[in-house]
Amino acid sequence: MYSDFVPGQPLAEADPPPRPRLSGLRTLPIFFIRPLRIFRDYRLADLRPDLLAGLTVALVVLPQAIAYALVAGLPPQTGLYAAIAGAIAGALWGSSNQLHTGPTNAASLLVLSVLLAVAVPGEPEYLAAAGLLAILVGVFRLVMGLARLGMLVNFVSDSVIVGFTAGAGVLIGANQARNLLRLPIPSRPELMDTVADALAHLGQTHWPSLACGLGTMAIIWAVQQRNRTRRAGRLPLPGPLIALVAASAVVAALGPATAVKVIGQIPHGLPPLAHLPMTDWQLVGKLSTGALAIAAIGLVEAMAIARSIAGQTQQRLDSNQEFVGQGLANIASALVSGYTCSGSFTRSAVNLKAGARTALSSVFSGLFTLLAMLVFAPLAAAIPLSALAGVLVITAIGLIDRREMARIWRSRGADRTIMVVTLLATLFLPLQFTVLTGILMSLAFHILETSTPRVRTVLPDDRFEHFIYQPGKPACPQLGIIEILGDLYFGAVHHVEECIERNLAENPSQRFLLLRMQSVEHCDISGIHALEHVVRAYRERGGDVFLSRVRGLAFPVMEASGFYERLGADHFLPQDAAVSHLFHKVLDPAVCIYECPLAAFRECQNLPKRLPEAGPAERVALPALWHHAGQPDGGPLADVRSIPPRDLRQALRSADPPLVLDVREPREFRRGHIAEARLTPLPTLLRWLENQTSGVADRDDQLAALSRDARLVFVCRGGRRSSRVAALFQARGYQNVMTLQGGMLAWEAEALLEAVDEIA
Repeated sequence: MYSDFVPGQPLAEADPPPRPRLSGLRTLPIFFIRPLRIFRDYRLADLRPDLLAGLTVALVVLPQAIAYALVAGLPPQTGLYAAIAGAIAGALWGSSNQLHTGPTNAASLLVLSVLLAVAVPGEPEYLAAAGLLAILVGVFRLVMGLARLGMLVNFVSDSVIVGFTAGAGVLIGANQARNLLRLPIPSRPELMDTVADALAHLGQTHWPSLACGLGTMAIIWAVQQRNRTRRAGRLPLPGPLIALVAASAVVAALGPATAVKVIGQIPHGLPPLAHLPMTDWQLVGKLSTGALAIAAIGLVEAMAIARSIAGQTQQRLDSNQEFVGQGLANIASALVSGYTCSGSFTRSAVNLKAGARTALSSVFSGLFTLLAMLVFAPLAAAIPLSALAGVLVITAIGLIDRREMARIWRSRGADRTIMVVTLLATLFLPLQFTVLTGILMSLAFHILETSTPRVRTVLPDDRFEHFIYQPGKPACPQLGIIEILGDLYFGAVHHVEECIERNLAENPSQRFLLLRMQSVEHCDISGIHALEHVVRAYRERGGDVFLSRVRGLAFPVMEASGFYERLGADHFLPQDAAVSHLFHKVLDPAVCIYECPLAAFRECQNLPKRLPEAGPAERVALPALWHHAGQPDGGPLADVRSIPPRDLRQALRSADPPLVLDVREPREFRRGHIAEARLTPLPTLLRWLENQTSGVADRDDQLAALSRDARLVFVCRGGRRSSRVAALFQARGYQNVMTLQGGMLAWEAEALLEAVDEIA
């Protein structure tokens, strides 16, 4: 409720919020001692579930690492090296306990797109550029983590991720047509060129390869269906691994007659150290834009996965630490002849479901992958390329999240537009620019939204409990109430000023403005200048501006800039008491009683309305004297003296008492009045004064005897009507006029009320 204000009671001021503190360079080493904390806090009870989870993930990552390396145009062993180093470094220096880092489909497609511009797949330069690209991606991520820029991932909307991954799924699926059908066409990141090449060579389809790929896909689909219906507590079966083993066995059993291509020999030693062209600055320049795009999309992808898992495990994440972990994972991968890594949703989900408790589960998965590569590398040479293509097609289909795309399509226009544009850009533009386009679109829509906050007039609801937006409902002719739903920063102030000026033009009689600021968290110096401009505009019209519920970081800025002092401490009102304060202390009650046909606020409900459109007995109109007596908009004419209640009581008991004129309405007068007071309603008194000024005879015998030397004391409820009447009389030569200080409210507060009539 907003009507809890008690007249005379001081208003509470808002407490300035605490200022945020920034960490210094001394905290940077904390990011690098994460492994020490992991091993220090490790419990032996977590060893068995972590080992089991690591083994389970290793069974999943083996076929994925090989397949994703082929997507990037790299040798199979490159994917395995990245899976080993990326998983270990990402787990030891990352923040999430279950996030698994290594090769991913989206990152591999981005790597292919970037590298095709500088080298030819299969050449040594291509492999060297892949390692250098991973170094650059790692450096970008590491720097962002050390600079504590983890909040930047919040500026990439989910619509960008959904649109990009869906487009990546289409591209990966289309790109695998050459391996699935064994067509003699090159690997291209451009969708239209890939489709055109495939259609041109469709007659050269190798049917045994197609059958092998389709069979692999069928096995994976069947295993997935089984996993969905498995009993609680049972681990999911590694569908891709089972399918690849089955396909390899069938192709090996049928012999060379099938002519199905296999991936060939894989080195089965330890990952070798890479020799990277670190000083080739021309190549660094060519790769930097793509590296930044891969770094950005990978971080967003990794943090989205980590947050999704943290929502189930209740783990508290440090996005900056995760940035550092992702950066070191890429650097480590590049140093051991791997390529770009990122967080994998599939493997992270498997890690979680397999019971992983700490980050060492991913370390164990990397060690198990290394062991498998050392032991089973000769067997991996028999894996058919078309079977790997089948694995990738299934993966590509999973990237297209149809349910989430439908949800975004049904949501607001900005999200839908961002998703569609990002999807189309992924399909038809270079991928490194696609990601940046999506990010820039997200930022553009964010800036557009924050620079045009909703600025709307609000009115009380029918029960006078809440202020709500009610277009078309008449507003108070004296007070406008506007709420600002957004921050007052340099990008939004022009829009806010325009909205307030438009409201003033539509309601020129509203001399007072109450700004509800509870949704304004931040305010910069441009916002202060805008508020000063609004205050100046209202004060030039004889009105004023008041603010309620100033909160967040806006209040300290108002204090530091001097705006708080210039506006006045009494102009900062608590939300619940704002309207009551303005009604009792600021608004002109004469307008409320004689001119306003509304009862907009709770406080208006008991006013004695005397409107021109009322019945003949109640029809009263204020003379023009009230509004145009020398000051614009009816402002006070001059300062008048006031007399405290007890001094007036003593003066009334003296030998020469003053004449007390009560300017209220009869109904107000009957509720309680000074015994010696004469009821002279405001319209009657003003009409008499106007006739006296113009020389017209007046029939009011009680007022006819008033001389300009008479001692007059004007009384009303709170003092506003009486002060204005006294100023009018004083301006017309009545020099011995005063008002009752605080009005009848003060008289009652001093326990001086004696005369109370029965109310009919």
